[in-house]
Amino acid sequence: MFDVRCSSVRNLREHRLRNISSTMLIAFHKPYGVISQFTSDGSDFRTLAEFGFPTRVYPIGRLDADSEGLLLLSDEPELNERLLHPKHGHRRVYWAQIERIPTADALRKLAKGVQVQGRKTLACRSRLLEPQPEVPPRDPPVRFRKNVPDCWIALELVEGKNRQVRRMTAAIGHPTLRLIRVQIGDFGLDELAAGTWKIITPRERKLVLQSLTSAYEH
Repeated sequence: MFDVRCSSVRNLREHRLRNISSTMLIAFHKPYGVISQFTSDGSDFRTLAEFGFPTRVYPIGRLDADSEGLLLLSDEPELNERLLHPKHGHRRVYWAQIERIPTADALRKLAKGVQVQGRKTLACRSRLLEPQPEVPPRDPPVRFRKNVPDCWIALELVEGKNRQVRRMTAAIGHPTLRLIRVQIGDFGLDELAAGTWKIITPRERKLVLQSLTSAYEH
């Protein structure tokens, strides 16, 4: 069951926040099958309206309905440009469960950039996760191909084009089966359960806003 806050608790929280701060930043563990908006897109996917967020916040960036993990919401419009524009070198770390085990050469190709929809992706960091993480099962379960091995890799990007990670792994012959964003800046998803959210503290906010100090080198 998802942890949807009741209205009385939410109202109390909002009242306290008005007296403490005029801004708010929220970390949400977006589950599979939820779109990154408050209104329906006409599909059967759930919306953010089901999770009891304060009324004045909106998502910063997006995660596709079939992707999971860390989504930020805020009432600060200026954070969109600061967190999303590639010129700021703001890190986003993804765990991708892919078909087959990539070679070191395939991971180097990802890191240097691959051709996706007529353009080369920016340099990034890519690695095989060792040891492989123990990730809670997805609902609905991932569909695996019989006799085809799979593994988890990590990708650290500073840009976020539409379905970029999936297209990048497909470009090197390793389709993505499951995708989870686990970190933004230096702030990690950690133990935040799927379907739950938390108001980010001032210390955690600094972690979120932490950017790269230099370009990737490979």
